[in-house]
Amino acid sequence: MTVQEHFVGGVHPSAVEVYDFRRPTTLAREHSRVLDLAFETFARQWGTQLTAKVRVICQVTSEQVIMQTYDEYAATLPATTAMVLCAIEDNEAKAVIQFSASAALDLVEHMLGGRSNTVVIDRKFTEIEQALVLRLMDDALEGLQYSLGSIFKSTLSVHSIQYNSQFAQAAATSDLMIVALFEIKIGERMGPATVAIPADVLLSQLGEANPMALTDNARELVEDQLANTPIDVSLQVSPIAVKPGFILKLAVGDVLPLPHAQNRPFDVAVGGQIMAQAAAGANGSRLACVIVSTEENQR
Repeated sequence: MTVQEHFVGGVHPSAVEVYDFRRPTTLAREHSRVLDLAFETFARQWGTQLTAKVRVICQVTSEQVIMQTYDEYAATLPATTAMVLCAIEDNEAKAVIQFSASAALDLVEHMLGGRSNTVVIDRKFTEIEQALVLRLMDDALEGLQYSLGSIFKSTLSVHSIQYNSQFAQAAATSDLMIVALFEIKIGERMGPATVAIPADVLLSQLGEANPMALTDNARELVEDQLANTPIDVSLQVSPIAVKPGFILKLAVGDVLPLPHAQNRPFDVAVGGQIMAQAAAGANGSRLACVIVSTEENQR
């Protein structure tokens, strides 16, 4: 017996992740679509706001929306970064807007009329720098609440700014967070940013995923849906079998004889299934077909 055979399916035990079915960390498809649209709207607004404030072209792109525990989210962040903790009305946990401190200082320099030609290192903000960053955050929070619309009914306000991702406790380590990943472009410089919001705040407004309604007229509903669903109908001649070499040598002007007799009706097919026969005709200025016979329904 090899060493690999000691492991289930050849997977080392250390590679197995524990999954809690009571607290799934995967967004439902319906929820993911709504959140993707909301954060894409926020990204456009945020980019527009930054451009107007700092007087240099800024662009924010929404890249992904995922659900993680707060501990998992914090582990993905740099040790030194700017984390704006935002208080949520009637909720102990806080939302987070995170970006590199160097990107924030780059924005501040542009706001003060500089050109930011030098490389800025991550560091804590001075009182003046922090005041300017908070002014930008007030606009960002307003845009975030507008973009989330009815799925976020609480009020957001800036609570504090933290610089150590391991010490900033916005929520309990096991609390689930909706995390949106962004890329910020300031002039020619680019950098990552994230927005994290407690999952229970948003999911409670999104409703149940894949709701199931028990109805007594399910058959009638299905039949009505099928009867009113558009389908493609084609008029076909009898097919001819040819060799691939013949097809490869086809040229303009070649004649391909068909086995379909001139006086034989065309086949009316739906999804490749012949349903009837019809003769060619006209309806005003458009071509049309006149049904001359139907295939017997075997069902």
